[in-house]
Amino acid sequence: MNLKTLLTKDTICLHLKGNDKESIINELLDILVASGRIRDRELVYSAVMEREKKMSTGMKHGIAIPHGKTGTIQDLVACIGISDKPVDFDSLDGDPCRIFIMTLSPLEKTGPHLQFLAEISLLFKSAEKRAEILKATSPEEVLKILAD
Repeated sequence: MNLKTLLTKDTICLHLKGNDKESIINELLDILVASGRIRDRELVYSAVMEREKKMSTGMKHGIAIPHGKTGTIQDLVACIGISDKPVDFDSLDGDPCRIFIMTLSPLEKTGPHLQFLAEISLLFKSAEKRAEILKATSPEEVLKILAD
């Protein structure tokens, strides 16, 4: 899995405005729609929210990875959003989140989805990487941090 090919400057937003889980998810979907990665926003929204109902995708260390599977896309898509303020996302550790990584995958392709989640989890275990991402001033800088 190559994050540099999956993520581009138009799939990264440094200043999410949402105050709750639903508004953050909607902003992330807007990024994917604006970048041409998804077309059927409503179906994708339903898939992501259905996944959230099963178990929150708020992880640890201020990171959430909302995701879902849908038949409306052919390949894995992803985006990253950073919030200026912490947002309650029902995280495993109870802490609010500021880094949000949304990924969507086709219904029939499980491998790339699991590989992406594993790679993101490994990448963000580093407190140093998380701090660098939060201090980034441009999408290009985020891409560079992820690539290092």
